[in-house]
Amino acid sequence: MKPRLMTPGPTPVPEETLLELAKPVGYHRSSEAKAILAEVSEDLKYVFQTKNPVVTLTSSGTGGMEAAVSNCFSAGEKVILLIAGRWGDRWRNLAKAFGLNAVVVEVPYGKAIQPAQLEEALKAHPDAVGVFATLSETSTGVGHDIAAFGKLVTATPAILVVDAISGLGCMECRTDEWNIDVNVTGSQKALMLPPGLAYVSISDKAKARIDANQSSKTFYFDLKKYLSKIAESDTPFTPANTLIKAQRVSLQRIRKEGIENLWARHARMARAARAGVQAMGLHLFAEQPNNGLTVITVPEGVDGNAVLSKIEKQYGIKLANGQDNMKGKIWRMAHMGYLDLFDVLAALSALELVLHEVGFLKEVGPGVAAAQQALAAKA
Repeated sequence: MKPRLMTPGPTPVPEETLLELAKPVGYHRSSEAKAILAEVSEDLKYVFQTKNPVVTLTSSGTGGMEAAVSNCFSAGEKVILLIAGRWGDRWRNLAKAFGLNAVVVEVPYGKAIQPAQLEEALKAHPDAVGVFATLSETSTGVGHDIAAFGKLVTATPAILVVDAISGLGCMECRTDEWNIDVNVTGSQKALMLPPGLAYVSISDKAKARIDANQSSKTFYFDLKKYLSKIAESDTPFTPANTLIKAQRVSLQRIRKEGIENLWARHARMARAARAGVQAMGLHLFAEQPNNGLTVITVPEGVDGNAVLSKIEKQYGIKLANGQDNMKGKIWRMAHMGYLDLFDVLAALSALELVLHEVGFLKEVGPGVAAAQQALAAKA
């Protein structure tokens, strides 16, 4: 049985990237290593759609998020947190850890923060120096209108900090055009690499805050050190150079396809997935779905955990459960990174077969047919 990993991180890694990881380890301060980092940094600018520097951290995406908080803000400063799920809540935990004065704009799981809500918060708190948002809320499948957020924030002294960890590379994200000051992503989602690297883009407005922050409480995540070293195509501490070398291969794949073609392909897969799910009589959990994953509400009377187990054991397809109090209540089907249209059809087919087996569906076929029709309409 062929295993298919369709969780929203980690995601499958292309074969040529895996082969790069199998090569001997090189010296991380060599001229070759510096040249590779320089190439990766330029390709990351392309994926981020920015002219600003993108620093590479050896950490998970949360390390990049922590770097954004610890470098740009001081204890007691007021920030606005836009929270629509578990990963928006990660910003709340970081703000608390670093003693920030957090103003929270929060919506129930499945809902999305609307620009009008941010506009109201900015008017009520003109002394806020930062706004934290999430591009793709993978706990719920919600996508946010970061472009609209950027228009609102850029007119204020505040900087816009975005968690794009599960969205960058599969959803449209134009860092500079959308006025994102600090944009954070990780290697293990749409960038098609194992976990271990975080990337942070930094605007001039954000850099000014970093330079002015005299009370930054960080050492390893000191972005001043990384910005200083990136000019030399180097890092201040030992990097995961084998991952950086492999990331080059996956980024070359993205370059070859073209970022706008990549966004369009993921949008097409998302449309097919949503059409298939709804044709089975299932409901989408997110009111404003993003193109990185499809989140499905478990129907009443169906054991959500048992269905996922059957899909994996009988058909080799690994979908993700809900997290925390959402476990057993939603199913999360990723279609980001090294996944294609036929992976989506396979996942829908397996879901349909299992739902038929447990008695929810009287017949199989409508879900896959609806997905194919959605694909054909865009072919």
